[in-house]
Amino acid sequence: MKIDSAEIIVTSPDRNFVTLRLTTDEGLVGLGDGTLNGRELAVVAYLKEHVVPLLIGRDPAAIEDTWQLLYRSAYWRRGPVTMAAIAAVDMALWDIKGKAAGMPLYQLLGGASRKGLMAYGHASGKDLPELFDSIRKYLALGYRAIRVQTGVPGLHAIYGIASQEGLPGNKGRRYDYEPAQRGALPAQEDWDTRAYLRHVPGVFEAVRAEFGAELPLLHDAHHRMTPIQAAKLGRALEPYDLFWLEDCTPAENQEALRLVRQHTITPLAIGEVFNTAWDFRTLIQEQLIDYVRASATHFGGISPLKKIMDFAALYQIKSGFHGPTDVSPVGFAAQLHVGLAIHNFGAQEYMEHGARTNRVFRQSMTFKDGWLHPGDAPGLGVELDRDEAGQYPYATAYLPYNRLADGTVHDW
Repeated sequence: MKIDSAEIIVTSPDRNFVTLRLTTDEGLVGLGDGTLNGRELAVVAYLKEHVVPLLIGRDPAAIEDTWQLLYRSAYWRRGPVTMAAIAAVDMALWDIKGKAAGMPLYQLLGGASRKGLMAYGHASGKDLPELFDSIRKYLALGYRAIRVQTGVPGLHAIYGIASQEGLPGNKGRRYDYEPAQRGALPAQEDWDTRAYLRHVPGVFEAVRAEFGAELPLLHDAHHRMTPIQAAKLGRALEPYDLFWLEDCTPAENQEALRLVRQHTITPLAIGEVFNTAWDFRTLIQEQLIDYVRASATHFGGISPLKKIMDFAALYQIKSGFHGPTDVSPVGFAAQLHVGLAIHNFGAQEYMEHGARTNRVFRQSMTFKDGWLHPGDAPGLGVELDRDEAGQYPYATAYLPYNRLADGTVHDW
């Protein structure tokens, strides 16, 4: 069997997605997600000009060899564009292998290690009443864990607050529950770390008082603090028993997590912006994190995601794969299969895609009683409706950015 053709499909039903569609000479079709939020067309060009010519005529069963070829032959390695393109190929080849075997992917990865994957939802609010309503909404939907994001007094627009749609100064509107906004320029949001650090512990105190001690709570700091500020927040949140504190400081400086670890026992989750296993090496070996936040779509695909989780298992570190709607249903399915198979699963982020997206990508995955399952269709369990996809052309969209009160650009 050989790869006979490759097609790159860009569609924007609720937001932009990049999908690689590989077809074999025996008629099997594999899908891969190459979406890179705000930089989608860079991946399209990389796939079209540099990757697809290497695939035609290759054996689709040679997944590891193809991965190594695409990674090593480029010489200039890593980076989100390269790794998203490799991820798309890797997923599509695993999809084909599952279909050839007549099995869902998780069976090829060793079989199911659990009946389903615990999902956490994104609750947010500008103030406590709105936040409490949001938490109740997600609990009613069956979520077993809740990420809590809160507005900060004096700040008009910050990361993670869904009700900020259409605020003055925004160049577009949020869509599909994502902060990426359609428009020619990115929207500007504001930030004040000291105000945030004063406010957040009181929010979690109120949430615990309202919803009790049993509900797993998470929080995303989104890279906005220095290491000592992150340590301060982690310690301040210890009385509220967080499931994890995510991206407390920019983790490119991996040694910074040593300082955070010295000062807090709040569990830490890191890695959604990482591109390769090498980005996690120090964090895992020194046990500076508790959860791996990698995304199959931005990490080179299923093959390296499974490898990094096997490595993490040696140190009792669990998964917490990135799962908002900037991962397409194809990429999300890939993560569900890995999560179902590995022993060291932790939690799966889950944001529901919009109705248009679900018409483009028809999925076998289910969410019932708080548990996600990828389904038992062969391969990834996702089929793309090309006619439906063609109704939604690409639309320019950017993630927002932050400025401090004095105008300085800050981590968003």
